[in-house]
Amino acid sequence: MIAKHLPKTKNILDYYNFQLVHYYKVEPVDFQKTLDDVFAVADIIKGMVADIATILDNARKNGDNILFEGAQGTMLDIDHGTYPYVTSSNTTAGGVATGSGFGPRNLDYVLGIIKAYCTRVGGGPFTTELFDDIGAEIARKGNEFGAVTGRPRRCGWFDAVAIRRAIQLNSISGFCMTKLDVLDGFDEVKICVAYKMPNGEIVEYAPLAAKDWEGVEPIYEILPGWKENTFGVTDVNQLPQTCRDYIKRIQEVTGVPIAILSTGPDRVQTMILQDPFAA
Repeated sequence: MIAKHLPKTKNILDYYNFQLVHYYKVEPVDFQKTLDDVFAVADIIKGMVADIATILDNARKNGDNILFEGAQGTMLDIDHGTYPYVTSSNTTAGGVATGSGFGPRNLDYVLGIIKAYCTRVGGGPFTTELFDDIGAEIARKGNEFGAVTGRPRRCGWFDAVAIRRAIQLNSISGFCMTKLDVLDGFDEVKICVAYKMPNGEIVEYAPLAAKDWEGVEPIYEILPGWKENTFGVTDVNQLPQTCRDYIKRIQEVTGVPIAILSTGPDRVQTMILQDPFAA
């Protein structure tokens, strides 16, 4: 079986080696070394091969809790994101079924992860982006640098319009809101509740392609901020009233409850308001 595929593998490597040598002016990849490296870990990899769809289905039938974790964000989805500023895969909840073989009707809760404000790494539309001292302060307090690339994240106010699109695409059941404490100390906080399009139209859902975001203006609701320190608070009733009003308003404008609330980087700095596994 292995010998049958070796000519094809060699042809593929020759194809890419041609580009490496003639376009990038670098040394080619050695076929035999590549083969040796693969065979060195072959037994390890073979031990990880299994019928995942059956394993997951049996776990479901046994009543086990199953948790799938997605990567990146909705607006980076290759099909539904702000193309061309997207990744190469489906980052929305539908990717669970296609990526694992788990039946889509068996997903009973979708937890959307949001921050108390919005961020984006790299290029692409960002209607609520802040270019002032407030944006810089949010980035500093939130330690907003890309986990993989180390690039500084762009920061802005909470964008309920983009979030509504994410809710629509993922059928989100509840939110986990993180970094609430980063907004401590501001005189006021803003929520983008609608977009004003270049033709004057007011919309409540984000455009689809990146080009359709050009000239879009955010429409904000302004709420009082809070000066109290919320870092590490684990009882929602101990949060300042204006902070709770902010949380309540986000739930109202998105139509989705906040199930989990985080006020710090440690797992104990978390409030579970609604257990996703009990919902």
